Amino acid sequence: MFTSNPFAELSASISPALMQTYVVIMILLVAGGTLLDMWHKKSATYFFNNWRKAKSKGTKPVGAGQMTAIAVQTAVVDVATSAEFCNQRRRIAHLLTMYGFLAYVVTTAIMVFWYPTPAVPTPVILPTLWVIGALMACVGGYWFWFFIRVDVAAEGNPTLRIVRADLFILALLASVTLGLIWALLQAAGSSWTTVFLGLYLIATTVLFGSIPWSKFSHMFFKPAAAFQKRVANADGSRGNLPAPSDKPATLGDPRRQPSHY
Repeated sequence: MFTSNPFAELSASISPALMQTYVVIMILLVAGGTLLDMWHKKSATYFFNNWRKAKSKGTKPVGAGQMTAIAVQTAVVDVATSAEFCNQRRRIAHLLTMYGFLAYVVTTAIMVFWYPTPAVPTPVILPTLWVIGALMACVGGYWFWFFIRVDVAAEGNPTLRIVRADLFILALLASVTLGLIWALLQAAGSSWTTVFLGLYLIATTVLFGSIPWSKFSHMFFKPAAAFQKRVANADGSRGNLPAPSDKPATLGDPRRQPSHY
């Protein structure tokens, strides 16, 4: 399982062209769903209007060199290391899920398009990374779902209450979990392989086909929002935040920064 390409083995019963077509359809669903989400929620319009408004309030010019530095800082701090999470456990769980999912998706595409049959030997590193990526996504995702997510019980709701916002993480967990089970059963020659392949395809289709209703598209919006915030801080506009007061904050003052213990 760790060293064999499960999609190449699947080519004995399903045409590689059909598998490749399915992957292309999933990519189109992500692109189309993201655009539909942006149109429906007016995300792009709000983003650019807010940027234009903030830029008009800027007090300091931001040159091309500084803009490039801000973009690099956003990519390294806000995207690559998810520094916006103050809770260390939440941050680690997010990073495990994010990098695991990326490894899982990228290696899937490579194995399906470049090594679709046993006739073309698959480098061992690819199925190994596929399994490791899926396991990382499972560890991060299940850790978040069962131990870190908002304590809905404190609000009088059932602990395992499911709302629309949970669609992305649940579909992701279902996809990677069922994918691992399918690959394991296929390697073992189990009669349950076809059943779990069907479940795996259903979960994956829900994951990539539910973009307008899930939080999947947030991964595209968050870097842009983080970049805008850094630019606003650099040019002095500070986005929607009021300018800091020179008056010392006192107890009970609404401007007083909260304490974290």
